[in-house]
Amino acid sequence: MLGVIGGTGLNDPHFLQEVQLQQVATPYDPQSVQILKGVFQGRPVAFLPRHGQGHKIPPHRINYRANLWALHAIGVNAVIGVNAVGGLHPELGPGALAVPDQIIDYSWGREHTFFADGLEHVTHIDFTHPYDEALRQRLIRACGDTPVLPGGVYACTQGPRLESAAEIQRLQRDGCDMVGMTGMPEAALARELGLAYACLALSVNWAAGISDEEITMEAIGRVLDSGMSTIAAILQRAIQEF
Repeated sequence: MLGVIGGTGLNDPHFLQEVQLQQVATPYDPQSVQILKGVFQGRPVAFLPRHGQGHKIPPHRINYRANLWALHAIGVNAVIGVNAVGGLHPELGPGALAVPDQIIDYSWGREHTFFADGLEHVTHIDFTHPYDEALRQRLIRACGDTPVLPGGVYACTQGPRLESAAEIQRLQRDGCDMVGMTGMPEAALARELGLAYACLALSVNWAAGISDEEITMEAIGRVLDSGMSTIAAILQRAIQEF
């Protein structure tokens, strides 16, 4: 079964039918994880809003372990993470799409692994290629005629504040193409559970200092409002192919 983790702007999987709410208990949170299970053209899909119902959980407070564990527990074997990002790459202005192929983690203090306590032996994962290539290619094909950057480096910062211009310059020197706050540890936790994982990123603003315009939530909201119909159409095509 395919799982979709919706980010900022994607809280309602309106294209799913027969939607039912499933409460999944996990070892990582006293609160159950709420997952919407539905069907699209005969294919089962599990949808999880990353920031919770009502978009109330900030990036650094998301229980990534509980979310991924819950999806795995109900039979999900592949996950598409939808992420709002700031654009660093020249082709990633507001409204542009990307399917990154690499990631650099600048976040800190997050519970980032299942391999921490009660282990029989120290466990490592190969994270050379953090995104599943077959799923990435499905996403790229699902974009159809919609322009998409078919790769790139996702920089995951801590949040919830946006970055300074100097921090963005550092990310540019590091080779990053987009910046968000939720790509990690989500991708690594999926790998630890053996889940195929890929990211569909929507640029909602130029990153700090790249444009002279002030970054405002109102402007970001306008891009989200216009871009989510495109995201939904891409997800539908990806589900059909899955």
